[in-house]
Amino acid sequence: MAVRQDPENSELVALRSFAGGFAGKRVLEIGCGNGRITWQYAAEAALVHGIDPSDKKIDLAREKTPIHLQDRVTFWPVGIEAFRPLEKYDIALLSWSL
Repeated sequence: MAVRQDPENSELVALRSFAGGFAGKRVLEIGCGNGRITWQYAAEAALVHGIDPSDKKIDLAREKTPIHLQDRVTFWPVGIEAFRPLEKYDIALLSWSL
């Protein structure tokens, strides 16, 4: 039996509410893991940079990046303490990373 995570989209509703929406915004997702949440909002954002200290999770996120998002989503295998931003961001997310 497959496990369905958040079938009501509560995470996305909460993130949109706290962030004031993602339309046209530059987003840094800290602790992005395999991109499970990233794919839910990335099409709305202007740019998404996802970071996670797990090489394995970042490899999976890169592998699963939908074709239509490849021009706006980039993943790096790095923890927040070593991350050196190349951009200024409108939103920083830390969903499930603490």
